[in-house]
This record gives sequence, C-alpha cells and structure tokens, in this order.
Amino acid sequence: MYSYIFILILATVNVFSEFTSEDCQSLGFNRANLLCSTCDQFSKYNLSELENNCQECCLKEEDSSSKRYPRAVLEVCTCKFGAYPQIQAFIKSDRPNKHKNLEIKYVRGLDPMIKLYDHDNKLEDILDITKWDTDDVEEFLQTHLMRD
Repeated sequence: MYSYIFILILATVNVFSEFTSEDCQSLGFNRANLLCSTCDQFSKYNLSELENNCQECCLKEEDSSSKRYPRAVLEVCTCKFGAYPQIQAFIKSDRPNKHKNLEIKYVRGLDPMIKLYDHDNKLEDILDITKWDTDDVEEFLQTHLMRD
C-alpha cells in the first residue's frame, strides 16, 4: 500500500516540476536550441516518456515570442571568429550599438552564445547561436530584448 502512495507522489511531483537546463542536459536535450515541434516527432515512434521529457525541455514558441529580457550578454572567443564569421560580422558592425542593454563579452575558448537575464540580473536562459547569421542575431535581439 505504501509503495503505491509513494509512486503516486513521485508521479505527481514529476508532472508538476519544471526541468532545469542541467536536468535537460542529463537527459540528452539541449534546452538552448530544442524546439517543441521536434518533441512531437517522438510520438510517431511510440516514445511517449521521451516525448514528455522533451516537452519539459523545449522552447515553446508562444512563450519565447512574447517574453522580453532586460539584459543580454553575447559571449564568444575571438579565436572562434574564423569558425563563426557571421558572429564576427555582427560584433564588428554597428548593430550591437542599437541595443544599449546588450553586452559583448569575450571568453577564452567559448563558442558564441547569448545569455539572457531578468530584472534581478539572474540568468534566465542560454542560447547557442553557432548556426545563426547576423540577421538572425539582430532579429532575435529586436524581438526579445527590452528597448530603453
């Protein structure tokens, strides 16, 4: 009897909990660039448990399109500019100057990413931007970064 109650409690906690980036990483999902439409593919192969975990880790379009962040940091290593010329082009252009709450930070050995922060300067999300071109970066910042 107690084992059934314990299992029920675990299932309830699991349903109402939200996965952190670390949880998603341990499950094999990259929360930074996982779209929910990708998770829908698991149902075709009867992988419902995997689909449920994926849904906890994915970027929901309705959430991501409406949320605006007060601060963003674009982090990259200058040694990676050769591999990511589109990011170099964005940084060296006048585009970053259009966003007063965008900081460019050079971190040794790091692939390009954007870190998004809330009003309390708490890290909210990390986005892998290695596949983005200059227009993608600009569009994202215009859409998701608060204007002064």
